[in-house]
Amino acid sequence: MYTEIEKLVADSTKNFDKSIDHLQKELVKVRTGKASTSILDGILVEYYGSNMPVNQVANVGLADAKTITIQPWEKSMLQVIEQAIFAANIGLTPQNDGEFIRITIPALTEERRKDLVKQVKHLGEETRIGIRSERHKILDFIKKEVKDGYPEDAGKRMEDKIQELISSYGDKIDALLESKEKDIMTI
Repeated sequence: MYTEIEKLVADSTKNFDKSIDHLQKELVKVRTGKASTSILDGILVEYYGSNMPVNQVANVGLADAKTITIQPWEKSMLQVIEQAIFAANIGLTPQNDGEFIRITIPALTEERRKDLVKQVKHLGEETRIGIRSERHKILDFIKKEVKDGYPEDAGKRMEDKIQELISSYGDKIDALLESKEKDIMTI
């Protein structure tokens, strides 16, 4: 019985880590006014019948703090990559010069910065909700086990341990959000 609770806690810890990883990946996609090649993550292009990430069909780099450059390995891919960026609807306009595709990141207005901070906070809250639902699942299981004969004081200790774990993940979420907000609001 005790091992079932420990196993559930271990599984939940893995799920908490996955939630934090997912939040980090989502936060990377939020533009901060600075060029970052990660803005293109998730954009797929048609390459010989397969959908491939842009960075697997071209050299993706930064020309400066505000410009992303994309140099396809095959010139025929210029148009395909350009269309994929338009289709992704990420709010950026690629400029094709026949050799490279350049994407200039526009400066963010104060209003846009505030909207992005709201978006970041929403992503953080979604992560917290996922962690809380996992916590409820564990606590319900512990209560069920206590009713079925598991020692009540041991159950209470496990509940306290779970709450400490949840608090530590909440602190991680807060740190990630604070860092991203600072990044967005820095001009």
